[in-house]
Amino acid sequence: MSEYLKAERAVAWREELRKSMKNKDRIAIPRVVMPEVDPDIRSHNYDEVNLGLTEEMAVKESHRCLDCVDPTCISGCPVEINIPKFIKNIERGEFLEAAKTLKETSALPAVCGRVCPQERQCENSCFYTQKLKKEPVAIGHLERFAADFERNSGNISIPEIAPSNGIKVAAIGSGPAGLAFAGDMVKLGYDVTVFEALHELGGVLRYGIPEFRLPNDIVDVEIDGLKKMGVKFETNCIVGKTISQEDLKEAGFKGIFVGSGAGLPNFMNIPGENLIGIMSCNEYLTRVNLMDAGDPDSDTPVYKGKKVAVIGGGNTAMDAVRTARRLGAERAVIVYRRSEAEMPARIEEIKHAKEEGIEFYTLHNPLRYEGDERGRVQKMLLQRMELGEPDQSGRRRPVPVEGATEWMEVDEVIVSVGVSPNPLIPQSFSGLEITSWGTIVVNNDTMQTADDFIFAGGDIVRGGATVILAMGDGRRAAKSMHEHLSK
Repeated sequence: MSEYLKAERAVAWREELRKSMKNKDRIAIPRVVMPEVDPDIRSHNYDEVNLGLTEEMAVKESHRCLDCVDPTCISGCPVEINIPKFIKNIERGEFLEAAKTLKETSALPAVCGRVCPQERQCENSCFYTQKLKKEPVAIGHLERFAADFERNSGNISIPEIAPSNGIKVAAIGSGPAGLAFAGDMVKLGYDVTVFEALHELGGVLRYGIPEFRLPNDIVDVEIDGLKKMGVKFETNCIVGKTISQEDLKEAGFKGIFVGSGAGLPNFMNIPGENLIGIMSCNEYLTRVNLMDAGDPDSDTPVYKGKKVAVIGGGNTAMDAVRTARRLGAERAVIVYRRSEAEMPARIEEIKHAKEEGIEFYTLHNPLRYEGDERGRVQKMLLQRMELGEPDQSGRRRPVPVEGATEWMEVDEVIVSVGVSPNPLIPQSFSGLEITSWGTIVVNNDTMQTADDFIFAGGDIVRGGATVILAMGDGRRAAKSMHEHLSK
């Protein structure tokens, strides 16, 4: 890999670009700021909040990249995008070439440019962050720019596909892990079919992330690209129920990748949690995003609370509370047992939520709920918390403050305290090793399970992960399955 990167860096146009501007002048350029829709307007609609960069902004930002000899940004990317190459293509105005570079390793560049936690990954490994203690190059914004430019140009490139080898492989689940696996396997010449339990493709990209953060048409275009590459998709097909492990083998599939996600919501098991008006974040977002439950004429309308509390501090909690605001909540509150500094949500998500009028009740945790005579939630008792010693996650453990409780009036509560893996595959497939958490045990290097016919990745292995980590698993599984099937 390093020899390839060295050779790419040494091409004439890259050398010319490096010489065209002194590093001290590049470093002096301030980081670009992504334009956004005004909070007062966006908090009442589902339009995308971030507006993307103009060509002028993207080119200016691309000048900040120093085209390092040792591009640490690449090692910070779970799918190992050739980041300097795509950014330098933007700098020289070759935007379509930048998009092509992204597609060499990423099946979903327009998605990742929007939802990846770049600040913890590639941008955190950027030379600016590591050595200069300055704001990193806006890699995520530039990734989105290149992918959007290609889509809007109508000149969408299809990566090079190897001649067909006639070998059939299956991916279970059309979320980011399954799509990344399918994209890499079809490039290698395999006959790939993706099986999706729901009626729409995209998994968590479709049902878990609201349109104001990731528009559905972006997901559609990325999946359409995979279809053009030759990937087949079967919807409304529940592997483990509609078809079995044996059915897949009998149909001639020589390898299976399990990317069935973590769709089982966790609850806190506290008094009153079964009252009407309390639901899991998973149910809430799936109904709104996939079933149009925000529309009062929907067959399955979701209740629209006026005093909504979301329990949790991750991206999913932010998505839910911001959705509640858009559905008419007069008061929308995040209740989180740690401080804001410990929140796993992206900094951008927290910023956007605050701008939209979301209240943050940190260092509080629900103890119980009480309802009215109809069994509908009316109020919750909150325990004030303080931070103690760090736990296994490295974050300071929240501990109750003796005697410090208060009631909060609520008419809807959305619980976002994590998810568990979908139990269907672990229960219905034989030959797999399963943890006490319900996750599938794999070799971390190869993503191969105890059954060498089956590989797995994403939330079904990790229990909960980001889109890009799931994609990294899918790519690693594809590489390993190819090696396994080539023996």
